[in-house]
Amino acid sequence: MTKMPVYMDNNATTRTDPRVVAAMLPFFTEHYGNAASRSHAYGWHAEEAVETARGHIAAVIGASAKEVIFTSGATESNNLALKGVAAMYKKKGNHVVTQATEHKATLDTCKRLERDGYHVTYLPVDKFGQVHADQVRAALTDKTVLVSIMAANNEIGTLQPIRAIGRLCKEKGVLFHTDAVQAVGKVPLDVEDMGIDLLSLSGHKIYGPKGIGALYVRKKDPRVRLEPQIDGGGHERGMRSGTLPVPLIVGLGAACELAKTEMADEVARTFALRERLRTGIMARLPETYLNGHPTERLPGNVNISFAYVEGEGLMMGIKDVAVSSGSACTSASLEPSYVLRALGVGDELAHSSIRFGIGRFNTEAEVDFVADLVVREVSRLREMSPLYEMAQQGIDIKKIEWAHH
Repeated sequence: MTKMPVYMDNNATTRTDPRVVAAMLPFFTEHYGNAASRSHAYGWHAEEAVETARGHIAAVIGASAKEVIFTSGATESNNLALKGVAAMYKKKGNHVVTQATEHKATLDTCKRLERDGYHVTYLPVDKFGQVHADQVRAALTDKTVLVSIMAANNEIGTLQPIRAIGRLCKEKGVLFHTDAVQAVGKVPLDVEDMGIDLLSLSGHKIYGPKGIGALYVRKKDPRVRLEPQIDGGGHERGMRSGTLPVPLIVGLGAACELAKTEMADEVARTFALRERLRTGIMARLPETYLNGHPTERLPGNVNISFAYVEGEGLMMGIKDVAVSSGSACTSASLEPSYVLRALGVGDELAHSSIRFGIGRFNTEAEVDFVADLVVREVSRLREMSPLYEMAQQGIDIKKIEWAHH
């Protein structure tokens, strides 16, 4: 029996894996020391657990444990990376390069930098949502201190050519940051091979707890220096003060360890489920459009626009499925998704797009239930749409001149 509502919003957040919860529990009640207490066994035990977790997090991205800085999540990691680099290297230059479809945590931080006198270049993306290394190359100036390009998009699942961009940045002596929140555990990442100097990740997108994230900060070739955004006791190599939330860190470490050991199987499984869902919907419904790159995308993400359907109506019709229209962080606004707009998707279609995020705990039965429900509801809504009827009769709706009263 399928549990209602079916959860298919794994790009927004994931259920914490029970194995992660089990790893965390002792650190609430038994091993509750402060990891900065160096004078007794409680502190030593907490510190040891933190360092073990640091190792697991480093391993999933090919870094060394000493290069992992704990934060409250990816929003803070992005803020620390962008503002920290901008402040520390401002004698070198005041120019940052990013792209139009970044997460708000990056875009809004860039807007803040602009208010503080920095120059930011927002690169456009192609129709699949990709930015290319040549665009980055053309945007670089002798004042560029940082390039920030996400590894995978949270709305449309498109993967960026991170390796090509990272290597270009190395060649030009510019620091490279990537928001890898959606990519960690779903696509192979290697900070050395990809030329990444700073990388943001988050616990709750990889079956870990909410409220914990990390920032990888390269220690050599080059050694990256950051101006801290939070001052205090000098924790985390002086880059991020504050008592470490040991249970959350243990959870993030456990989630990363699972992500690394199970990635190959999990990717194959979620990819198969995604394709089953995509074909289950798109093969049965005409006038449906896949948003994002057809192949270079996250294994569990499918974002589809349904022509001749009102987005709100469709969301109401499929309320037995937890999905999102646009990004979870911006769904309070009625604006069509800025990510879809950047791909050149028209407002009508953008308003009728749904993001399905398939994850570790989804089943074939759930996928089939969701596909059937979506096909049924879209067909029902289209039967009530005069525009769909006209389109079926071959009338070009774009050429109709509507009477103005």
